[in-house]
Amino acid sequence: MNRLSAHIGYLYAELPLADRPVAAARDGFTAIEHPEPWALPAGEMRALIRDLGLTFTQVTSGMGDPAEVEKGLAALRGREADFRRGFDRAADYALGVGAGFVHPMAGLAPLDDAGARKTYAANLDWAAERLRGTGLRLLVEAIAIPGYHLATLAYASEVQDRFGAAQLFDTYNAAALGVDPSLWITANAARVGHVHIADHPGRHQPGTGTLDFPRILAALQGAGYAGAIGFEYIPSVATSASAAFLPGWKALLSQRITA
Repeated sequence: MNRLSAHIGYLYAELPLADRPVAAARDGFTAIEHPEPWALPAGEMRALIRDLGLTFTQVTSGMGDPAEVEKGLAALRGREADFRRGFDRAADYALGVGAGFVHPMAGLAPLDDAGARKTYAANLDWAAERLRGTGLRLLVEAIAIPGYHLATLAYASEVQDRFGAAQLFDTYNAAALGVDPSLWITANAARVGHVHIADHPGRHQPGTGTLDFPRILAALQGAGYAGAIGFEYIPSVATSASAAFLPGWKALLSQRITA
């Protein structure tokens, strides 16, 4: 069965970082992820998730300056040294916790800015070389945030092909970009390395919006997707209550696997 990964940057945010994996395991998740888990050293995180029977799926290379709301650094001219330092830290952490992916977030730079595209390509070229031989892979994601550089699924696919990355497919972002998640998955199955689940609109837990998640799950399974399914949503109620859908999802996944 696919690992069901709690994004503990969004989920259990009311708890200290070290308590969030405990809560995720209690509620039935089988993996976790966090964009910037540096507050808990990799060795401590690895021991914690091992004892809980969890795995760690992916980290980002850093979100940049939170005061500036940069949303990553990979496409930002003049921030190359900061990007590389952050990426080194993320790669070391990913190796330390047994994660498979590092996500170099592009940041806020216009999609049509030729300089940003050049910077992004140069940074990803460096990052791909940095990961060579480590067993880690780059992860890229089209994000529907105003001003975000990697702003379309077509551009994400172009980047993926050029740098040998995997693609993070987010159901909320796809819908916000006007793309039918099920149809895109069916047509692009080989591109998907990681999945994020959130309903649309609102980016809350499944069942709060308009997305047809049984159809999305059927598309993933029909495509033979065996990777992790991550839950990156904003809980509209307490996190544990928001995760009440998990038993149903596990049953549906199990039924489809054995059917």
